[in-house]
Amino acid sequence: MIEKEKLLNDFEYMYQADTKGMFPSLTTLASQCTTACWDLSRAIDLPAVDAISSVVVTGLGGSAIGGDLLRVYCNDKCSVPVLVNRGYTMPEFVGRDTLVFAVSYSGNTEETLSAYQDARKRGATIIAVTTGGKLAEMAAGEGVTVIPVPGGISPRSASGFLFIPTLRVMERLGFLTGIADEVEKLVNHLKILYGNLRPEVPAENNPAKQMALKLYNRIPVIWGSGGTTEVVAQRWKGQINENAKAPAYWNTFPELNHNELVGFRYPEAILKQVHVVILRDDMDHPRVQKRMEITKNIISKAVAGITDVRASGGGVLARTYSLIYSGDYTSLYLAFLYGIDPGPVEVIDYLKNELAKEQ
Repeated sequence: MIEKEKLLNDFEYMYQADTKGMFPSLTTLASQCTTACWDLSRAIDLPAVDAISSVVVTGLGGSAIGGDLLRVYCNDKCSVPVLVNRGYTMPEFVGRDTLVFAVSYSGNTEETLSAYQDARKRGATIIAVTTGGKLAEMAAGEGVTVIPVPGGISPRSASGFLFIPTLRVMERLGFLTGIADEVEKLVNHLKILYGNLRPEVPAENNPAKQMALKLYNRIPVIWGSGGTTEVVAQRWKGQINENAKAPAYWNTFPELNHNELVGFRYPEAILKQVHVVILRDDMDHPRVQKRMEITKNIISKAVAGITDVRASGGGVLARTYSLIYSGDYTSLYLAFLYGIDPGPVEVIDYLKNELAKEQ
């Protein structure tokens, strides 16, 4: 592992080999959140909204994670339910009393374009969040409100642009309060975290590099807690998939105690390749925190390792993003341990091209 540590400490090499600018994208996350909160979502004219009984965020991949973050954030703060749709059509309940955020960074995600059209037919109030593409073109032609997002980065690196505007809109519509204060705490904490996680910080002092070394040549299993860190666990999984081009899996407490926990006996050889990461927040339910400790004791001898990663910062958004930021950096460092450029996603590009032939 000494040679691998040396690799992670060669930050000049990593910057040079990062052809899609994944590291600079992480550097700009704080400014993303600032721009999204005080510029993008405040400058638009919101549609006239009457009685809204539900909110749906429709999107895929990196464009959908913001919807899940909104869902969890609103769970104990908002009087209407927030759901995430990842398909071609909208749920049956969607209608004139539904607010729909159609989120597509590129503006060309075919599932989102289809769901947008379905929402239009149902008479839902729609706000599009996009850099442009067909979604912006359709929305502009139909008088639908568009929040224009800056382009130039990958969708998985744009969570500040894709998530924060939805929070501000929900606040402007009267469903949430105190968002500006939450974002300010988030931005300040991201700057502190950047100082600890950036490539220039050597492995012995860099928690994300240390985490990547633990996950190297292992199968990551990421566990979060329902209502707090569930979306972050999903985010870690997706970032490891896309950036490190490696498999990863996620689940949540307490649900995993009713099924997945039983699956840590066989096959023993494969289980010895599993490293479990438990995302923890002081806001986790006390009984869930107890479950985490008991679960660690149960599986400790079956797996290669278990690591707790704890949230930090003041405010819900700061704590959530402390874990997201750590996972994002971990996935990039893991990519370089495997000797690959984290940016390109050729398999997804191939799939989209093959689908385009059938249209």
